[in-house]
Amino acid sequence: MSTLLKDLLSPSFYKLLSEDLNEIVPSFNKQRFLKLIFDKNWNVLELKDRIRHTSSVLHQFMPDDFSKASKLLCDLIVFYENKGLNSLGLAYWFIPDYIEQYGLDHFKDSVQAMEKVTQCITCEFAVRPFLLKYEDKMMKQMLHWSKHKKEHVRRLASEGMRPRLPWAMAIPSLKKDPALILPILENLKSDPSEFVRRSVANNLNDISKDHPDMVLSTLNKWKGKSVETDKLIKHGARTLLKAGHRKTLNLFGYKSSETIELSEFKILSNKIKIGQELHFKFSLKNNHKKKQVIRIEYALYFLKANGQHGKKVFKISEREYGTFERAAINRKHNFRIITTRTYYKGAHHLSLILNGNEQETFQFSLG
Repeated sequence: MSTLLKDLLSPSFYKLLSEDLNEIVPSFNKQRFLKLIFDKNWNVLELKDRIRHTSSVLHQFMPDDFSKASKLLCDLIVFYENKGLNSLGLAYWFIPDYIEQYGLDHFKDSVQAMEKVTQCITCEFAVRPFLLKYEDKMMKQMLHWSKHKKEHVRRLASEGMRPRLPWAMAIPSLKKDPALILPILENLKSDPSEFVRRSVANNLNDISKDHPDMVLSTLNKWKGKSVETDKLIKHGARTLLKAGHRKTLNLFGYKSSETIELSEFKILSNKIKIGQELHFKFSLKNNHKKKQVIRIEYALYFLKANGQHGKKVFKISEREYGTFERAAINRKHNFRIITTRTYYKGAHHLSLILNGNEQETFQFSLG
Protein backbone atom coordinates (compact mmCIF):
# COMPACT_ATOMS: atom_id res chain seq x y z
CA MET A 1 0.00 0.00 0.00
CA SER A 2 1.33 3.42 -0.95
CA THR A 3 2.24 5.82 1.85
CA LEU A 4 2.46 8.86 -0.44
CA LEU A 5 -0.05 11.57 0.42
CA LYS A 6 -0.85 12.13 -3.24
CA ASP A 7 -2.15 8.57 -3.48
CA LEU A 8 -5.00 9.42 -1.13
CA LEU A 9 -6.49 10.78 -4.34
CA SER A 10 -6.84 7.28 -5.71
CA PRO A 11 -9.13 5.65 -8.31
CA SER A 12 -11.31 4.27 -5.52
CA PHE A 13 -11.61 7.74 -3.97
CA TYR A 14 -12.69 9.28 -7.27
CA LYS A 15 -15.18 6.52 -7.90
CA LEU A 16 -16.90 7.29 -4.59
CA LEU A 17 -16.54 11.04 -5.14
CA SER A 18 -18.17 10.85 -8.55
CA GLU A 19 -21.15 9.07 -7.01
CA ASP A 20 -21.44 11.82 -4.37
CA LEU A 21 -21.15 14.62 -6.94
CA ASN A 22 -23.81 12.92 -9.01
CA GLU A 23 -26.20 13.44 -6.09
CA ILE A 24 -25.47 17.16 -5.83
CA VAL A 25 -24.39 18.62 -9.18
CA PRO A 26 -27.08 18.83 -11.89
CA SER A 27 -26.20 17.18 -15.22
CA PHE A 28 -23.09 15.61 -13.69
CA ASN A 29 -21.56 12.84 -15.79
CA LYS A 30 -19.60 10.29 -13.78
CA GLN A 31 -17.91 8.62 -16.73
CA ARG A 32 -16.75 11.88 -18.26
CA PHE A 33 -15.55 13.17 -14.88
CA LEU A 34 -13.38 10.10 -14.31
CA LYS A 35 -12.02 10.26 -17.85
CA LEU A 36 -11.01 13.89 -17.39
CA ILE A 37 -9.46 13.19 -13.98
CA PHE A 38 -7.29 10.34 -15.19
CA ASP A 39 -5.79 12.10 -18.20
CA LYS A 40 -2.34 11.44 -19.68
CA ASN A 41 -0.61 13.61 -17.08
CA TRP A 42 -2.26 12.12 -13.99
CA ASN A 43 0.55 9.80 -12.92
CA VAL A 44 3.16 12.57 -12.78
CA LEU A 45 1.03 14.97 -10.75
CA GLU A 46 2.05 15.55 -7.12
CA LEU A 47 -0.38 16.21 -4.26
CA LYS A 48 -1.10 19.92 -4.74
CA ASP A 49 -1.26 19.48 -8.51
CA ARG A 50 -3.80 16.66 -8.13
CA ILE A 51 -5.92 18.86 -5.89
CA ARG A 52 -5.82 21.73 -8.37
CA HIS A 53 -6.51 19.34 -11.26
CA THR A 54 -9.57 17.98 -9.42
CA SER A 55 -11.07 21.43 -8.85
CA SER A 56 -10.35 22.35 -12.47
CA VAL A 57 -12.12 19.26 -13.76
CA LEU A 58 -15.06 19.81 -11.40
CA HIS A 59 -15.36 23.36 -12.77
CA GLN A 60 -16.37 21.88 -16.14
CA PHE A 61 -19.53 20.48 -14.54
CA MET A 62 -20.42 23.44 -12.35
CA PRO A 63 -22.54 26.51 -13.19
CA ASP A 64 -20.67 29.47 -14.68
CA ASP A 65 -22.36 31.67 -12.09
CA PHE A 66 -20.08 31.37 -9.04
CA SER A 67 -22.96 32.20 -6.71
CA LYS A 68 -24.72 29.03 -7.85
CA ALA A 69 -21.50 27.02 -7.89
CA SER A 70 -20.62 28.05 -4.32
CA LYS A 71 -24.08 27.00 -3.17
CA LEU A 72 -23.49 23.56 -4.66
CA LEU A 73 -20.19 23.30 -2.76
CA CYS A 74 -22.06 24.09 0.45
CA ASP A 75 -24.74 21.55 -0.49
CA LEU A 76 -21.96 18.98 -0.90
CA ILE A 77 -20.72 19.76 2.62
CA VAL A 78 -24.25 19.37 4.01
CA PHE A 79 -24.52 16.08 2.10
CA TYR A 80 -21.42 14.79 3.91
CA GLU A 81 -22.60 16.13 7.27
CA ASN A 82 -25.87 14.24 6.83
CA LYS A 83 -23.82 11.10 6.24
CA GLY A 84 -22.04 11.71 9.55
CA LEU A 85 -18.82 12.93 7.93
CA ASN A 86 -18.13 16.07 9.93
CA SER A 87 -14.41 16.12 9.18
CA LEU A 88 -13.21 15.49 5.64
CA GLY A 89 -9.67 14.36 4.90
CA LEU A 90 -6.91 15.76 2.78
CA ALA A 91 -8.35 14.27 -0.41
CA TYR A 92 -11.22 16.79 -0.20
CA TRP A 93 -8.94 19.83 -0.34
CA PHE A 94 -10.24 20.38 -3.85
CA ILE A 95 -13.40 21.94 -2.33
CA PRO A 96 -11.69 24.97 -0.76
CA ASP A 97 -9.32 25.03 -3.73
CA TYR A 98 -12.35 25.53 -5.99
CA ILE A 99 -13.24 28.66 -4.00
CA GLU A 100 -9.65 29.88 -4.18
CA GLN A 101 -9.43 29.30 -7.91
CA TYR A 102 -12.83 30.52 -9.11
CA GLY A 103 -14.22 32.72 -6.35
CA LEU A 104 -11.62 35.44 -6.03
CA ASP A 105 -13.75 37.98 -7.91
CA HIS A 106 -16.81 37.09 -5.82
CA PHE A 107 -15.96 38.18 -2.30
CA LYS A 108 -19.34 37.83 -0.58
CA ASP A 109 -20.21 34.43 -2.06
CA SER A 110 -16.70 33.10 -1.39
CA VAL A 111 -16.70 34.25 2.23
CA GLN A 112 -20.06 32.60 2.83
CA ALA A 113 -18.85 29.40 1.19
CA MET A 114 -15.58 29.33 3.16
CA GLU A 115 -17.47 29.82 6.40
CA LYS A 116 -19.46 26.66 5.68
CA VAL A 117 -16.77 24.55 4.01
CA THR A 118 -14.12 25.15 6.68
CA GLN A 119 -16.37 23.45 9.23
CA CYS A 120 -15.58 20.17 7.49
CA ILE A 121 -12.31 20.87 5.70
CA THR A 122 -10.01 23.78 6.38
CA CYS A 123 -10.02 26.84 4.15
CA GLU A 124 -6.74 28.11 5.60
CA PHE A 125 -5.09 28.01 2.16
CA ALA A 126 -8.09 29.26 0.19
CA VAL A 127 -8.33 32.41 2.30
CA ARG A 128 -4.80 33.59 1.46
CA PRO A 129 -5.41 35.17 -1.97
CA PHE A 130 -8.42 36.97 -0.50
CA LEU A 131 -6.16 38.48 2.15
CA LEU A 132 -3.93 39.74 -0.66
CA LYS A 133 -6.72 41.16 -2.81
CA TYR A 134 -9.14 42.43 -0.15
CA GLU A 135 -6.81 43.15 2.77
CA ASP A 136 -9.02 45.55 4.76
CA LYS A 137 -12.30 43.71 4.09
CA MET A 138 -10.74 40.34 4.78
CA MET A 139 -9.11 41.50 8.01
CA LYS A 140 -12.53 42.61 9.27
CA GLN A 141 -13.99 39.28 8.20
CA MET A 142 -11.29 37.33 10.04
CA LEU A 143 -11.89 39.40 13.17
CA HIS A 144 -15.61 38.63 12.85
CA TRP A 145 -14.87 34.92 12.42
CA SER A 146 -12.74 34.93 15.56
CA LYS A 147 -16.03 35.24 17.51
CA HIS A 148 -17.94 32.61 15.52
CA LYS A 149 -19.87 29.92 17.39
CA LYS A 150 -18.15 27.12 15.41
CA GLU A 151 -14.61 26.25 16.48
CA HIS A 152 -13.39 25.46 12.96
CA VAL A 153 -14.40 28.92 11.80
CA ARG A 154 -12.66 30.50 14.79
CA ARG A 155 -9.56 28.46 14.02
CA LEU A 156 -9.64 29.70 10.41
CA ALA A 157 -9.41 33.28 11.74
CA SER A 158 -6.03 32.43 13.26
CA GLU A 159 -4.66 29.70 11.00
CA GLY A 160 -5.47 31.52 7.77
CA MET A 161 -3.47 34.56 8.93
CA ARG A 162 -0.30 32.77 10.03
CA PRO A 163 2.64 34.70 8.54
CA ARG A 164 4.55 31.51 7.82
CA LEU A 165 1.76 29.00 7.22
CA PRO A 166 3.38 25.85 5.73
CA TRP A 167 2.49 25.05 2.09
CA ALA A 168 0.57 28.31 1.84
CA MET A 169 0.77 31.40 -0.34
CA ALA A 170 2.86 34.10 1.36
CA ILE A 171 1.23 37.27 2.71
CA PRO A 172 4.17 39.72 2.76
CA SER A 173 2.27 42.46 4.61
CA LEU A 174 1.51 40.16 7.56
CA LYS A 175 5.10 38.98 7.74
CA LYS A 176 6.36 42.57 7.68
CA ASP A 177 3.82 43.90 10.20
CA PRO A 178 1.71 41.30 12.01
CA ALA A 179 0.10 43.85 14.34
CA LEU A 180 -3.28 43.34 12.64
CA ILE A 181 -3.22 39.68 13.64
CA LEU A 182 -2.95 40.40 17.37
CA PRO A 183 -6.59 41.49 17.99
CA ILE A 184 -7.72 38.18 16.48
CA LEU A 185 -5.33 36.20 18.67
CA GLU A 186 -6.50 38.24 21.65
CA ASN A 187 -10.05 37.06 21.01
CA LEU A 188 -8.91 33.45 20.77
CA LYS A 189 -6.29 33.16 23.51
CA SER A 190 -8.81 31.71 25.98
CA ASP A 191 -10.87 29.81 23.46
CA PRO A 192 -12.58 26.73 24.94
CA SER A 193 -11.21 24.62 22.06
CA GLU A 194 -7.62 23.36 22.32
CA PHE A 195 -7.75 22.99 18.53
CA VAL A 196 -8.16 26.76 18.26
CA ARG A 197 -5.66 27.61 21.00
CA ARG A 198 -3.01 25.48 19.31
CA SER A 199 -3.47 27.52 16.13
CA VAL A 200 -2.99 30.70 18.17
CA ALA A 201 0.25 29.25 19.57
CA ASN A 202 1.48 28.37 16.08
CA ASN A 203 0.61 31.86 14.88
CA LEU A 204 2.61 33.42 17.73
CA ASN A 205 5.51 31.13 16.94
CA ASP A 206 5.43 32.25 13.29
CA ILE A 207 5.44 35.91 14.33
CA SER A 208 8.32 35.36 16.77
CA LYS A 209 10.68 34.43 13.94
CA ASP A 210 10.53 37.99 12.58
CA HIS A 211 9.23 40.05 15.52
CA PRO A 212 10.44 38.50 18.80
CA ASP A 213 9.83 41.63 20.88
CA MET A 214 6.22 41.87 19.72
CA VAL A 215 5.61 38.28 20.75
CA LEU A 216 7.44 38.69 24.05
CA SER A 217 5.18 41.63 24.89
CA THR A 218 2.14 39.46 24.15
CA LEU A 219 3.51 36.58 26.23
CA ASN A 220 4.02 38.89 29.20
CA LYS A 221 0.48 40.22 28.89
CA TRP A 222 -1.12 36.78 28.67
CA LYS A 223 1.00 34.89 31.20
CA GLY A 224 -0.89 33.78 34.28
CA LYS A 225 -4.38 34.23 32.81
CA SER A 226 -5.17 30.50 33.01
CA VAL A 227 -3.54 27.09 32.87
CA GLU A 228 -4.68 26.73 29.25
CA THR A 229 -3.31 30.12 28.21
CA ASP A 230 0.01 29.43 29.93
CA LYS A 231 0.28 26.21 27.94
CA LEU A 232 -0.55 28.16 24.78
CA ILE A 233 2.14 30.79 25.29
CA LYS A 234 4.75 28.15 26.15
CA HIS A 235 4.06 26.44 22.84
CA GLY A 236 4.00 29.76 21.03
CA ALA A 237 7.41 30.64 22.48
CA ARG A 238 9.11 27.43 21.40
CA THR A 239 11.29 29.00 18.70
CA LEU A 240 12.42 31.78 21.04
CA LEU A 241 13.20 29.23 23.75
CA LYS A 242 15.20 27.04 21.38
CA ALA A 243 17.06 30.12 20.17
CA GLY A 244 18.08 30.89 23.76
CA HIS A 245 16.22 34.22 23.79
CA ARG A 246 17.17 35.40 27.26
CA LYS A 247 14.12 37.54 28.02
CA THR A 248 11.80 34.69 27.02
CA LEU A 249 13.78 32.22 29.13
CA ASN A 250 13.50 34.59 32.09
CA LEU A 251 9.75 34.90 31.56
CA PHE A 252 9.34 31.16 32.08
CA GLY A 253 11.67 31.06 35.08
CA TYR A 254 14.75 29.48 33.51
CA LYS A 255 17.66 30.74 35.58
CA SER A 256 21.22 31.12 34.35
CA SER A 257 23.16 27.87 33.96
CA GLU A 258 25.78 29.12 36.42
CA THR A 259 24.14 27.13 39.21
CA ILE A 260 23.95 23.96 37.10
CA GLU A 261 27.00 21.70 37.23
CA LEU A 262 27.60 19.68 34.05
CA SER A 263 30.00 16.74 34.14
CA GLU A 264 30.91 13.55 32.30
CA PHE A 265 29.53 14.85 28.99
CA LYS A 266 30.74 12.33 26.44
CA ILE A 267 29.94 11.01 23.00
CA LEU A 268 30.12 7.23 23.26
CA SER A 269 31.24 6.73 19.66
CA ASN A 270 33.01 9.46 17.70
CA LYS A 271 32.45 7.66 14.40
CA ILE A 272 29.06 6.49 13.16
CA LYS A 273 27.49 5.74 9.80
CA ILE A 274 24.32 7.04 8.19
CA GLY A 275 21.48 4.88 9.51
CA GLN A 276 23.09 4.41 12.92
CA GLU A 277 22.49 6.13 16.25
CA LEU A 278 24.70 8.68 17.98
CA HIS A 279 24.84 7.87 21.70
CA PHE A 280 25.92 10.37 24.33
CA LYS A 281 25.70 10.78 28.09
CA PHE A 282 26.19 13.41 30.76
CA SER A 283 25.49 14.21 34.40
CA LEU A 284 24.21 17.40 35.95
CA LYS A 285 23.64 18.76 39.41
CA ASN A 286 21.52 21.62 40.69
CA ASN A 287 23.95 23.68 42.78
CA HIS A 288 21.36 26.33 43.61
CA LYS A 289 20.30 26.67 47.23
CA LYS A 290 16.72 26.38 46.05
CA LYS A 291 14.95 24.01 43.71
CA GLN A 292 14.83 25.14 40.10
CA VAL A 293 13.45 24.09 36.74
CA ILE A 294 16.15 22.92 34.34
CA ARG A 295 15.49 22.82 30.62
CA ILE A 296 17.86 20.42 28.86
CA GLU A 297 18.37 20.48 25.10
CA TYR A 298 21.03 19.37 22.67
CA ALA A 299 22.15 21.01 19.46
CA LEU A 300 23.34 19.17 16.39
CA TYR A 301 25.39 21.08 13.85
CA PHE A 302 24.67 19.17 10.64
CA LEU A 303 27.21 19.36 7.84
CA LYS A 304 25.66 20.94 4.74
CA ALA A 305 26.46 20.52 1.05
CA ASN A 306 28.43 23.79 1.00
CA GLY A 307 30.70 22.64 3.82
CA GLN A 308 29.05 24.90 6.41
CA HIS A 309 27.08 23.65 9.40
CA GLY A 310 23.39 24.16 10.18
CA LYS A 311 22.21 24.12 13.79
CA LYS A 312 19.14 22.21 14.93
CA VAL A 313 18.01 22.13 18.57
CA PHE A 314 16.25 19.14 20.16
CA LYS A 315 14.62 19.08 23.59
CA ILE A 316 15.60 16.35 26.06
CA SER A 317 13.61 17.23 29.17
CA GLU A 318 12.36 19.96 31.45
CA ARG A 319 11.59 19.41 35.11
CA GLU A 320 12.14 20.76 38.59
CA TYR A 321 15.36 19.69 40.34
CA GLY A 322 15.67 19.78 44.10
CA THR A 323 18.53 21.48 45.93
CA PHE A 324 21.81 19.73 45.05
CA GLU A 325 19.91 17.03 43.15
CA ARG A 326 21.99 15.04 40.65
CA ALA A 327 20.92 13.24 37.48
CA ALA A 328 22.72 10.96 35.02
CA ILE A 329 21.26 11.09 31.54
CA ASN A 330 21.81 8.91 28.46
CA ARG A 331 20.47 9.94 25.07
CA LYS A 332 20.69 8.98 21.41
CA HIS A 333 20.02 10.61 18.07
CA ASN A 334 19.03 8.45 15.13
CA PHE A 335 20.67 9.24 11.79
CA ARG A 336 18.24 7.08 9.86
CA ILE A 337 17.44 8.31 6.37
CA ILE A 338 14.43 10.65 6.32
CA THR A 339 12.80 12.67 3.55
CA THR A 340 13.13 16.00 5.37
CA ARG A 341 16.91 15.96 5.74
CA THR A 342 19.92 15.01 3.63
CA TYR A 343 22.95 13.80 5.56
CA TYR A 344 26.46 14.56 4.35
CA LYS A 345 29.49 12.55 5.38
CA GLY A 346 32.12 14.33 7.42
CA ALA A 347 32.50 16.24 10.67
CA HIS A 348 29.37 17.12 12.63
CA HIS A 349 29.10 18.70 16.09
CA LEU A 350 27.06 18.11 19.24
CA SER A 351 26.53 20.42 22.21
CA LEU A 352 24.30 20.55 25.28
CA ILE A 353 22.09 23.52 26.17
CA LEU A 354 21.07 24.13 29.79
CA ASN A 355 18.39 26.75 30.40
CA GLY A 356 19.21 28.34 27.07
CA ASN A 357 22.98 28.48 27.62
CA GLU A 358 25.06 26.39 25.24
CA GLN A 359 27.83 24.34 26.80
CA GLU A 360 30.94 22.70 25.38
CA THR A 361 30.75 21.36 21.81
CA PHE A 362 32.14 18.01 20.67
CA GLN A 363 32.87 16.77 17.17
CA PHE A 364 31.97 13.40 15.70
CA SER A 365 32.28 11.87 12.25
CA LEU A 366 29.39 10.68 10.11
CA GLY A 367 30.46 8.24 7.43
